[in-house]
Amino acid sequence: MMTDAWGTVTAVDGQYAYLRMDESGCGRCRQPGGCGGNPLGQLLCGPPRTFRVLNPDHCDVGARVRVAVAEGSLGRSALYAYAFPLLALFAGALSGSVCGGEAWAIGGAMGGLLIGWLGLRRAQRQAQQDRRLQLSIRS
Repeated sequence: MMTDAWGTVTAVDGQYAYLRMDESGCGRCRQPGGCGGNPLGQLLCGPPRTFRVLNPDHCDVGARVRVAVAEGSLGRSALYAYAFPLLALFAGALSGSVCGGEAWAIGGAMGGLLIGWLGLRRAQRQAQQDRRLQLSIRS
């Protein structure tokens, strides 16, 4: 199952198109009561992002297209991005604390955070190769 969003083709490069997504965040950033009203929300509701995707229909610059995202991939990505480094940090701090006090706990926490970051980089490289997780233009 796929989730759809809308984007606009901003450039074409051979078999790829560069898409600017029409909405970012939850879609309520500019509405009254949306998250754009507070400083933290303004960070999350930044300018639209641009993505490079396969262009099988050879869409031209300026075309408005429907973009498909694998169902659940955004939530899963957010979970990994937040939970994995945090769990690695806590595991490192706990391991360091068991080995010998506060200084070891701090060092373990830093080591755990580094391991968490390296794990995320590895997962990102694997996800880039997985066709099921790639954005695609839908007809």
